[in-house]
Formats: sequence, structure tokens, C-alpha cells
Amino acid sequence: MSFNLPKAIQIYLFFLTSLLLAACGRSKNPDVSNIDVKVTIDRFDHDLDKMRTGPMEPQAELMQKKYGDFYRNYMAILPAGSTRDTGYFKALRSVFKSPDYMALKHAVDSVYPNMDKQKADLTQAFKYIKYYYPNIRVPKFYAYFSGFAAQTSNGDGYFGIGLDMFLGANSKFYPALIQSIPRYLSRHFTPEYIVPRVVDGIAREDMFPESDSNKTLLSHMIYNGKILYFMDRVLPDVPDSVKIGYTPQQMKWCDDFKSQIWGYFLGETLLYETDFQKYQKYLGEAPFTPGLGEKNESAPKLGVWTGWQIVRQYMDKHPEVTLQQLMADHDAQKILNGSRYRPK
Repeated sequence: MSFNLPKAIQIYLFFLTSLLLAACGRSKNPDVSNIDVKVTIDRFDHDLDKMRTGPMEPQAELMQKKYGDFYRNYMAILPAGSTRDTGYFKALRSVFKSPDYMALKHAVDSVYPNMDKQKADLTQAFKYIKYYYPNIRVPKFYAYFSGFAAQTSNGDGYFGIGLDMFLGANSKFYPALIQSIPRYLSRHFTPEYIVPRVVDGIAREDMFPESDSNKTLLSHMIYNGKILYFMDRVLPDVPDSVKIGYTPQQMKWCDDFKSQIWGYFLGETLLYETDFQKYQKYLGEAPFTPGLGEKNESAPKLGVWTGWQIVRQYMDKHPEVTLQQLMADHDAQKILNGSRYRPK
């Protein structure tokens, strides 16, 4: 009985295992374990509630010192006005006595008794961001609830997180708001979306604001594709569906029909269209994209998704290009040409 075959198999398995280990070692994610980042999330909502349960004026003074412009902007929107207004504290007492305030407070506290996970995830994201952009300043994070007015807000040195807009897709509040917040939007209002929305907001508002010179659909596609590629690099463990805000079915639809999507943009001569009214439907949130797919099953914002694929392919074909060089490159045509994007 020969033992040559088992020996050959043993050698083959050893070789295969070595290849797999080598592949794992070639991870695109840099080692950021030694990058020091300090993230804090102050509970503005909890500090605000202290005005309900204790003396209002001393707490108002403390909050003005702690939160600065954010406090003043929040009060103007509430609306309570300025502490100099005679009706300021009266307006706040009216808010605190409202059953709606208490119901929302209890819902937020039940979903977010603490924000330890969000703090850890933001810390990891900013380690990656500082790896590529060492001089980036980590903002102060303030958690609040806005009465369903805004998921996020940012200002000089701070970034606000509207917790009432991340209560979970099945929150009892959202069906009552369906006229202003349709279901295709509220299904994104889950805790897993907090960190991606924060990173997206910081990227768009602070780090890489879109140029006013972007007039064509192609320029908007590439800009949005670059933002999503930036998120690929700094949020490597976040699913693509969460980065772009698609359902798994929409992700599959895009992959199944990527060649038809590209063919549609080319056939309708949309890439160099400069009339925003004609192409905005390919960039914005919607339940589906009109004109594409059957039975309204198409994914929305197909210009954003396609721009993402173009940028990804461009970077795959040009490994010498750094993330910093990509984000600083505003030549959409160059990136399209360099990607040789021809989906099949």
C-alpha cells in the first residue's frame, strides 16, 4: 500500500494554508491600534432634562458654558428663544410639561441608556481618519433629541446626534410622521446608522465639501462616489448597504442590473447633463428610481451607487493613488476614464 498520495495531499494542504494566511496578511486595513484618539459624547438631552427636575436658571447658565453655540442654536429652534427673553423659562416649562416630551424622553433613554458602543465605534473610525489625515480635529459630540427635526447637526468644533432619529425602524413614533418622514427614510433610523451618518456628515461638511463648480451629473456621481469610498476606508466593517442606505434587495438589484444602469445613463446622454432638475432623481433619496426596473423594484440614487463603483474600480486599477490624492482630485472625467468602467 503506497503512502505517496497522502503525503502529496499533506504538502498541498500545507501550501494552500500558507497561501490563505498570506492573503489574510495582505489586508487593506492599516494598523491603527497605536493612534491615540479621544472621543466623548456628551448627553445634552440628559443635561437639558435637569432643567425640568431642578432649578432652571443655574442649569441654563451651566449649559451655556458647556455647550456654547450648540445650546443657543438648540434653544432658538425649540423654540425658547434667548435667556434674555422674558418668556424663556416659561416656554421651557411648557415643553417639559408636554406628554410628548416625556414620551420621547423615555423612548430615547430606553434605546440609549448609554452610548458606549457609539463611542467605541466613533473612536475606531477616527483612528482610521487620523491615519490618513493626522491633523484632523475630533469634534465634540453632543447627543440630543430634536423633535424629529434633524438626524445630525454640526457647527464650529461640535457635531450633534439627534437620537430621536435613530430609535429603530419599528419605533412607534415614525408611523405618525409618515407625511414628513416616509417609510423609505425611517427604515434607516436605527442605531447602526449613527456612526456612518456622522462620518458622512463630517466628510461632506468639514473635510471635503462639494465644489460649486460641480454642474454635471458625472461630477456629482464622482463626488458622491469618493465620499462613499472614503467611508470604505475609514469604516471597513460597516456593510455597504448601511453606507449607502440600501436594503439587501436594493443592493442585489444594483449588482444584477449594473450594466443596464450604466447603459441607461449613456443611452439617455445624462452624464454631461447640467440641468439639475433633469438628473436630481438619480442622486436623492427615494423609494425607487423612476424609469428603471419593473414594478418599482429599482434602487434609488443610482447615480450615487454608480459613482461609487467607478471610484472603486479607478482605485483598484491605480494602486499608486493614495486616498488623499483621490479626495483632492476634482477631475471627474479623469477618474471615469481611468476606471475603464464597463460593467457586464
